[in-house]
Amino acid sequence: MKIEGATALVTGTNRGLGHHFANELLRRGAKVYATARRPELVDIPGAEVLRLDITDPASADAVAEVATDVDLLINNAASTAGGNFVGGDLDAIRDVMDSNYYGTLNVIRAFAPILAANGGGAILNVLSAAAWTTVDGNTAYAAAKSAAWGLTNGIRVELATQGTLVSALVPGLIGTQTLLDFARDAGMVLPPAAVTDPADMAALALDGLEAGAVEIFDDMGADAKAGLSGPPRAFSL
Repeated sequence: MKIEGATALVTGTNRGLGHHFANELLRRGAKVYATARRPELVDIPGAEVLRLDITDPASADAVAEVATDVDLLINNAASTAGGNFVGGDLDAIRDVMDSNYYGTLNVIRAFAPILAANGGGAILNVLSAAAWTTVDGNTAYAAAKSAAWGLTNGIRVELATQGTLVSALVPGLIGTQTLLDFARDAGMVLPPAAVTDPADMAALALDGLEAGAVEIFDDMGADAKAGLSGPPRAFSL
């Protein structure tokens, strides 16, 4: 997938990794639709900002009616605060699954025909190494990312005939404010060497897309994938 000259739509661009994705795409010469549930919070010069609530199929369809030239879809937006399964808030557990799984699916269903019409293009789903392990304190999030991995693999099979590259970004720890806040609230100390700058992660992901990779890892993501050959384990630093 060539980034220069592409037309990309990125979800969740008001902050964090999505913000860096949009800026890196622009730097590489792509046209960018920067979407968010609250578009007034998006500050990305050069991008076209659109309102998108990924959990609402009608919202996804409305954006697809505007962004008909998209050939690269980056599904980044998702809730991260699901908590634990046993004793956790059931609404929060449903919310984290709704955004990570059904929200991603809503956007893909809206844009798959557009990608086909524009030559196939590519989809990048942002997952997490937690999909292949789990993390105490947020097991619901880990399971939602596991579901999103299965979704990504299924979509890859379904869209193969239209020539769409479907890729998963599977990172470990990205130094977004969301992660830093979670670590602070949980009393966790994050080793600086284990945390990747979000700008570097966006660049890594786009390099992987340009190389045609179907799964893109940092070191922690690669270790989690290798661990699937053994017994289940929890995420650890």
